Amino acid sequence: MIIGLDVGGSTTKIVGMQDNAIVAKTVVKATDPVTSAFGAVGKLINDNGLALTDIEKINITGVGAGFPEGPILGIDTVTIQEFDATGKGGLFLSGLDHAVVVSMGTGTAYLDATHEEVKHIIGSGVGGGTIVGLCNSILGMDDAIKLSELAEQGDLLAVDLTIGDITRTEIPGLPNDATASNFGKAADDLKREDKAAGIFNLVFQSIGTMSVLSSRIAGIRDIVFTGQLAGFKQCREVLHTFRDLYDVNFIVPDDAVFGTAVGACLA
Repeated sequence: MIIGLDVGGSTTKIVGMQDNAIVAKTVVKATDPVTSAFGAVGKLINDNGLALTDIEKINITGVGAGFPEGPILGIDTVTIQEFDATGKGGLFLSGLDHAVVVSMGTGTAYLDATHEEVKHIIGSGVGGGTIVGLCNSILGMDDAIKLSELAEQGDLLAVDLTIGDITRTEIPGLPNDATASNFGKAADDLKREDKAAGIFNLVFQSIGTMSVLSSRIAGIRDIVFTGQLAGFKQCREVLHTFRDLYDVNFIVPDDAVFGTAVGACLA
């Protein structure tokens, strides 16, 4: 088995692959990169009844990849460039040969990926860290799962200004319910649920917009989303609206959360 380890800014993802198939996977908190790297490998071994001798090597990537020094648990450990891992993982999970691969973590990276080359198009500081940071400042909450559940109960029409709110004239190509201004309708009496919904929508719409622009630059319609944010219900709901509006093919594959770890295995 080859292990792919993605040590991120907030979570660590780990995948075990054999014969190009995912056979084990898990996520652990990444409060400390060294502890989380060793802990993730130990958890994967324990949860799947493995022995150290079952693992051929560990390919480690992510922002925390440089912190563990030397082999992890005595297993041959190789550092993989993160963009290469993300691009290869996105292509593998989607079954595509060429796509814009979007990695939605603490921030967001936009990549032009083929099997031969992965090129960084642009990056953005808007991502999961933005959701947690804004919600913590505005709502006093920083649990992403609970925030997502809270946001599901919110009313976006109480928060965002739509095209229909500002004009009665039809604008070609833009439906009346399209967002004209995130938080443009926010008032003092907004409910907590509405604020959470507005924050999630703001972040995912920003990511969606940047994804469309990146696809225009790369000259392809296929956009694959990976990373921790891909696991939230709001991801598919918000990004779905961009598909028809801008004639792009948005793909959130199974195991998208593990995209970079999968790519590390394949690199």
